[in-house]
Amino acid sequence: MGELLKSLEGLRKEVKEKIDKAFSSSQLEKIKSVYLGRKGVLASSFKDLSALPEEKRREAGRIANEIKSELHKLFSQKQEYLKISDRGGKEEIFDYTLPGKKNLSGRFHPLTQLSSQIVEIFYGMGFEVVYGPDVETNYYNFDALNFPQDHPARDMMDTFYIDEKRLLRTHTSPVQIRVFEKRKPPARILAPGRVYRNEAINARSYCVFYQVEGFYVDRDVTMADLKGVLLAFFQKLFGKDVRLRFRASFFPFTEPSAEVDISCVICGGKGCSVCKHRGWLEVVGAGMIDPEVFRAVGYDPEVYSGYAFGMGIDRMALLKYRIDDIRLFWENDLRFLRQF
Repeated sequence: MGELLKSLEGLRKEVKEKIDKAFSSSQLEKIKSVYLGRKGVLASSFKDLSALPEEKRREAGRIANEIKSELHKLFSQKQEYLKISDRGGKEEIFDYTLPGKKNLSGRFHPLTQLSSQIVEIFYGMGFEVVYGPDVETNYYNFDALNFPQDHPARDMMDTFYIDEKRLLRTHTSPVQIRVFEKRKPPARILAPGRVYRNEAINARSYCVFYQVEGFYVDRDVTMADLKGVLLAFFQKLFGKDVRLRFRASFFPFTEPSAEVDISCVICGGKGCSVCKHRGWLEVVGAGMIDPEVFRAVGYDPEVYSGYAFGMGIDRMALLKYRIDDIRLFWENDLRFLRQF
């Protein structure tokens, strides 16, 4: 019995010291759980009482209960002290006449804001918005869009493949084929969405980004229609002073193809570091839809013609918001995002 009582006395001293040193309510609760919990140190000591003779067990039990009550009282006193201390040593006072605290409201991501603005502009020009799946097949992503089997874009360095037949789409152009399969011309479609490419991440490119594709198919559609739509769009987005120029290029799914430049929206075409002192910025790939694409979906290229264009929303956002690093859109830094 002597050893047990000595152990209980040592436990009381140890717990009292820990209570005195506790500096927060959470720390105090942890101490209470360790020593006074159902499976705590004190509960284990109570189990040792059963090994004592009956006459000594009663006396030891009385002493143990006194220690337990004393420690519970000390915990309660310290807990009340810490509550008052957390309030700066004063009793809590609440002024019901004060205005409520203003919570920060959520807002749309800058890429979502710009995407919505782009959709709204094209919607006003008669385009219908259609979405497609992020996981595509080789057929919709490449074959039906007239990509040769040996085209570099099919290489693993550019495309994230899931298996031999499925991949993460590298552009939103597959929506074009899916629409052509389900309806006959005329079709004036806008296809925004997220795309994936196995590219090096730097200030100007990222492995995931947003793209918007537009196409119009009907009788007697010409390159002039494409130029008029893009000029109207960019002047609506960046202002009436924006100028366009078309440069000959190549895309498997358009013929003829063109790279579309706009006059630099930063310097007004005078030349700056953003446009590399050329006064022009490349923003769109476009052209007349290749007859082979029409044949793949059962359209008669002798009857119908159409144009298609595609642009990266992320890079457009760099110009719109005057930002120099595309990675900022993906790092989820609230200090950056709350500016929009």
